[in-house]
Parts: sequence; C-alpha cells; structure tokens
Amino acid sequence: MAKYEVYYFHLKALGEGIRLLLAYGGQEFEDHRVTTEEWKTLKPTMPFRQMPILKIDGKVYAQSNAIARYLGRKYGLVGKDSEEDFEIDQNADFFTDVHMQAARVYHEEDEERKAKLQEDLEKNHYPIILKKLDDIITKNNGHMALGRLTWVDFVFAGLYDCLKCHLAIPDLDAKYPSFKKLHDMIVSIPKVKAYCDKAPKAEW
Repeated sequence: MAKYEVYYFHLKALGEGIRLLLAYGGQEFEDHRVTTEEWKTLKPTMPFRQMPILKIDGKVYAQSNAIARYLGRKYGLVGKDSEEDFEIDQNADFFTDVHMQAARVYHEEDEERKAKLQEDLEKNHYPIILKKLDDIITKNNGHMALGRLTWVDFVFAGLYDCLKCHLAIPDLDAKYPSFKKLHDMIVSIPKVKAYCDKAPKAEW
C-alpha cells in the first residue's frame, strides 16, 4: 500500500482541502504540521519553496490545486468529459482569484495602505466577485461546479475559514449563506467528519 504524507503548516488554508479529499477517499496519511522553525530547514528542499506538498511513497508533488485535481480523479470527483473538467478548473481558478485578492490585503504590513485597500475592495470589488461566487454555488445546487460533488467543493470547504479571515467581512455567512452551507455539507460527509473530529484544531 502506498504511503501518503501531507506537509503544511498548522493551518487549514491551502492544505485542508487536500486533507479533506484524502479523508473522503478513505486514504490514511501522515499529517505533518510544520512549525516556523522546521520550515526554515524544509523550505529549500521543496519543489517551489512552498507548501502544501503531497508525498506518495517518498515522491514529492506540489501546488494545492494540482494535488486536489489529482485526488479528484482518483476518487471519482471529476467531470465526465474534458468540457466538464474545464468548468471545474474554471471555477476553481476563480475561487483562487477571490482568495488571493483578500490575502494580499490581509498580509499588507503598512496599516494605512491596508485600510485603504480593504475599503476599496469592500466598496468596489467584493460585492461583485462574492455575488458571482454565490451565483455559481446557487446555480450548481449548492456545489462549485456541475451541480454535483467535485474536488473543488473540498478546496472551497478547506479554505473557507481562511477566506473569511482574509476577507474581514464579519457577516459573510449571513450575506452569502450558500458559502457556509457548502462548507458544512462537505465537513458533514461521514469520513470527512471523522477526520475533522480527530484533527488538531486550527482557527483557519
């Protein structure tokens, strides 16, 4: 039996979707929660000097969406043809864009600039892109694509707490209930719930 290992920080963020997918697939894996000190040593050994990574029998694979896509194929969470896969990839990339906009502001160190960027996003961008994300989920019966369960639903659920933190919109769940409903649906899948109940607790 192949040995699976996930390396990521003690966060959900970009690593959690991978963990959730492995749990869904019933795959046992070693969950390496890397500390800041450990990362200093590990970073130069990573393919792109980033995490998460997935190791399969010692071979290292990187890029969170590429890993999720691979696991999606493995567990039957992909489209029936290339066009359906195209839709999944499109919506996954859009979700990544939404998160990256929020993350850039969250990590801005100049507090004055950060406040201005946040104000601009809340006024001019978030109402548009979050409404579009809500429309996608609503149109797809509570899923991110194809009207059914696919790997990008796990990416969404794994990243959702982090997204909420980065967006800094306190009433996000109330404004867009489809987001929380999708998250809660994924983490309620029995094998996924079993993982979540046992996993080390991380805020986001």
